Amino acid sequence: MATYKEKVGTAVVNVAGNYPGAVDGQLWYDSTAGSYKYQFAAVTTTGSWSTGNSMNLSADGRGLGTQGTQDAALAVGGATTGGTIANTEIYNGTNWTEVNDLNATRTAMTSLGSNTATVATGGGPPAVTSTELWNGTNWTEVNNMNASKQTGNGSGTATAGLAFGGTPTPTNANTEVWNGTNWTEVNNLNSGRYSLGGAGTSTDAIAFAGSPEPSGVGLNEQWNGTNWTEVNNINTGRTYIGSAGTSTSAALGFGGLTGSTYLTITEQFNGTNWTEQNDLGTARFMPGGAGTTTAGLAYGGGIPGGKTAATEEWNVGVPIGAWSTGGNLNRAREKGASAGISNSSALYFGGSPAPAGETESYNGTNWTEVNDLNTNRDDLAGNGTQTSALATGGSGTVTELWNGTNWTEVNNLTRSGSTAAMGAAGVNSTSSLVFGGGAPLVALTEAWNGTNWTEVNDLNAAKDRVGGTGIITSALCFGGRTPGTTATNESWNGTNWTEVGDLNTARAALGAAGDNNTSALAFGGGPANTELWNGISWTEVADISQAGDAGGSNGIATSALYSGRNTSPAASTEEWNGNSTTQKTLTS
Repeated sequence: MATYKEKVGTAVVNVAGNYPGAVDGQLWYDSTAGSYKYQFAAVTTTGSWSTGNSMNLSADGRGLGTQGTQDAALAVGGATTGGTIANTEIYNGTNWTEVNDLNATRTAMTSLGSNTATVATGGGPPAVTSTELWNGTNWTEVNNMNASKQTGNGSGTATAGLAFGGTPTPTNANTEVWNGTNWTEVNNLNSGRYSLGGAGTSTDAIAFAGSPEPSGVGLNEQWNGTNWTEVNNINTGRTYIGSAGTSTSAALGFGGLTGSTYLTITEQFNGTNWTEQNDLGTARFMPGGAGTTTAGLAYGGGIPGGKTAATEEWNVGVPIGAWSTGGNLNRAREKGASAGISNSSALYFGGSPAPAGETESYNGTNWTEVNDLNTNRDDLAGNGTQTSALATGGSGTVTELWNGTNWTEVNNLTRSGSTAAMGAAGVNSTSSLVFGGGAPLVALTEAWNGTNWTEVNDLNAAKDRVGGTGIITSALCFGGRTPGTTATNESWNGTNWTEVGDLNTARAALGAAGDNNTSALAFGGGPANTELWNGISWTEVADISQAGDAGGSNGIATSALYSGRNTSPAASTEEWNGNSTTQKTLTS
């Protein structure tokens, strides 16, 4: 990798105005403004959830409180579909590891501290007073609480904690302080409730949302070490909310229930007001929470029809890109295919209505009609570049090769299964991979060597309308239909497909860009949100301006194009600039 000095040198560039060729970190002199300027990557000012590796057990009620940080968290007890558990797991920022169990099985307890020192108290059912202390290796029973409770919450550490609210009575307002040895009852909440959120310390805490109302309340109270005082409510009242935060001026509430509706809503408290942020990827109630408002964690919880092991990481200051409007296609259509490795050089071909053969070439500003496909079709797969592309399937097994001027029919796919709405990967016409397709749904994968197609190992699940990116030895297949819309993501290493981190939002007929299995972009497919893949997890970044699906997509994670889709105007094109940068004047 070239160094900054090798790329930019040491001389300060003299430019009349802003410098379009500046790289991140570069300094130049603006002779028009008479000042020095520098370039830096733009980042989110709010936060975004990304997918982390799942827990070993799918469960909800895995400790309610603030037990650890984003890269050092503890999940305690909980309930699976088979009943309550004593399971304990530690998160290291990448993976969850099972460690020694609690002495007693229980769910919805209050747990406070870190991954090496945690106090866990209460839980049930039925509600109990028992308290256990974690030393990083084992749980030890210590002095009990004064009042039994479950589905309460708390704040603080293993030596200085606060526990408040909970059942067995719906209006329980009990508050107790832990000093590392004993629990002491102190002044109650003003409004008793259970399934509430909590954040802060033992002397400076907030308690928000919760029951007993069927749809949940928005009530927010602040603890000053002596008394509870009502402050501004959370915007969306709810029950079984997840929470994170170590300060009353910096708390995070996420997920929960309103009636029977599972929520993804995330809100942040700044000490005065709650503000809505980017949503969770997975709607859930009673998730575990850890960390802060800049680096948080949500894990486990209840989902429609069961429990989840899904983990999501909350980060502020992640890199963002930007979508901008490009030139429209000459003919509006959907279900076409694209080829190209940037947002300034692309090919769009086929599509509907009326299965089409039109091919258009993009120069970064305008689309120009060029020679048509030999076989009109839609729902086809495309890959390659503006001058070296493949058009595969859609209607039958036909494959055509583009040489920059004309399409030529070459050897067909070998498959007997469906060829509509396949995914594709490959950066030229001599090396390609196609996978999936419908109807009926198939998991078939074929590799192209420039002359022939060869069947290779299948996807793990049959699916169509997937996002496909990468090259023949390093590809991704994400989203699609199985037949329901899915968020699953599979990685190809040249031989086999392996399931890796899911998208935050399930979708099908989505746009995709990327040049390998560690760097990709997913966008559209119904919702407008865009997600960025770093080889481990997906992070939500800037949305496309027009939601839709079944468009043509191409490019890489830092320079992509989305053209044509099933929403009006169907001829529209949007350009992604992943290296979104900001230029600032140097003041000192």
